[in-house]
Amino acid sequence: MELNPLFMERCLQLARKGEGFTKPNPLVGAVVVHNGTIIGEGFHRHYGGAHAEVNAIASVREGRLLSESTLYVSLEPCVHHGQTPPCTELIIAKKIPRVVIATGDPNPKVSGKGIAMMRESGIEVTVGMLEKEARELNRIFFVNQLYNRPFVVLKWAQSSDSYMDCSRIPGDGKSPVLLSNSITQTIVHKFRTQVQGIMTGTNTALLDNPRLTARKWFGDDPIRVVIDRENRIPADAFLFDGMVPTIVFTASLPTQRTKQKHVKHIVIDFLGDTNREILTRLFEEKIYSLLIEGGAHLLTSFIEKEMWDEAYIEIGEKALHAGVKAPLIQGDMELFKNYPGSVQFYLKSKITRNFH
Repeated sequence: MELNPLFMERCLQLARKGEGFTKPNPLVGAVVVHNGTIIGEGFHRHYGGAHAEVNAIASVREGRLLSESTLYVSLEPCVHHGQTPPCTELIIAKKIPRVVIATGDPNPKVSGKGIAMMRESGIEVTVGMLEKEARELNRIFFVNQLYNRPFVVLKWAQSSDSYMDCSRIPGDGKSPVLLSNSITQTIVHKFRTQVQGIMTGTNTALLDNPRLTARKWFGDDPIRVVIDRENRIPADAFLFDGMVPTIVFTASLPTQRTKQKHVKHIVIDFLGDTNREILTRLFEEKIYSLLIEGGAHLLTSFIEKEMWDEAYIEIGEKALHAGVKAPLIQGDMELFKNYPGSVQFYLKSKITRNFH
């Protein structure tokens, strides 16, 4: 039987429908094809819910056709009991004779085992159709599994002459320079719903008193993360309002502060590799994707240590002529978009661009 990549493209299209809701699980889509026609399709809708294969199989009206059909799926079906039963067992039980998989699962609990189990049961399994596209779709998941750290996204806005802000110090009464517009601000809030954590540094917290929530988009707020080595951020800051869980990385636990709702302090060694320790501790906290919206110093520290995977940079038309210089970054340009008064650039790091 000739296999058609158009069906795998449909799997990837379906998988994207779960964006923002499946984290930390991967995005997965599946279709059931009988005599060249799709008779069932599904995707992983939300974390803890049925997987794509289960939804696709359940959507087939005439179950008897499954034994004559081909299942296309964008990621290797699971074999372990997690939030849901193993998909491979369902595929075998339904006697589906052919399965086409875009890419194997990097999770050690699954990797190669699902493929082997289906082949041992007599199922014809093909792997590698649109593999590059499937891996790109789940860059976050692959980085988590291969490197045991969160997927790191950098974000900032800068002026046409490469400044992020005017020069300010806490308490001077100066407001930040607005370089974004209402459209790009909404886009940033949408992106916040697609990550598990959002981090800023002490100076940004003191200067801007940010909320770091997704107020302008429907979806979950990310867990807030702030670096506060000397416990300088005041207790009445928005970060400590209890509306969203907040993790504070500090050199020592605060002594005179009352216990705050949904605030967790983690003591780390600021004399060592701070960035790596932060990522390790966040991974232990089950934060698998991290958006960094800090100042130039924090952003530059991750760039210089090559601990980033993607970057969103908005360049406005306004020139500042002086102030806080924006970070310098090099990466693979993926795309750019024009908005009223600004252009947004999207870069990918070469470090995790290609998976092996």
